[in-house]
Amino acid sequence: MSDLNFSIKGMSENPTKFVAEARNFKIVIDEPPTLGGTDHGANPVEYLLASYAGCLNIMGHLIAGELGFKLDKLEIEMDGNLNPDRLFGKSFTERAGFKNIQVKLKPYAAVTPVLLGKWIKEVESRCPVNDNLLNKTPIEVKVLYPH
Repeated sequence: MSDLNFSIKGMSENPTKFVAEARNFKIVIDEPPTLGGTDHGANPVEYLLASYAGCLNIMGHLIAGELGFKLDKLEIEMDGNLNPDRLFGKSFTERAGFKNIQVKLKPYAAVTPVLLGKWIKEVESRCPVNDNLLNKTPIEVKVLYPH
């Protein structure tokens, strides 16, 4: 299969609120009031966690089917720690992103621990978001000047 291309476009509505369009969906990104936002949506790092959880969910169900068992449902909890000092330009000793991300998966399925171990290894190895978080992805940023 050839490569698939995914894209978004959007515009800021205020200094913390960005509305993106992906296909025919609107994604509202904002900060909570404690970080100067208007609280009209999840913030960028919350969307990153949600994106990761969504990808694990899709891959979990897909791979369960390939391994011959039914995944009735999958509960996912995720959290991560980051230090906002770099974000706000107060310190540059730590990275801006998450220091770590903890993932808790609770699969509802009648399977052995051995099969569940095979399942999670396959989920982790094939989840595109997991791959992006674990590996460097080349990013090219261009500044386009309005006319």
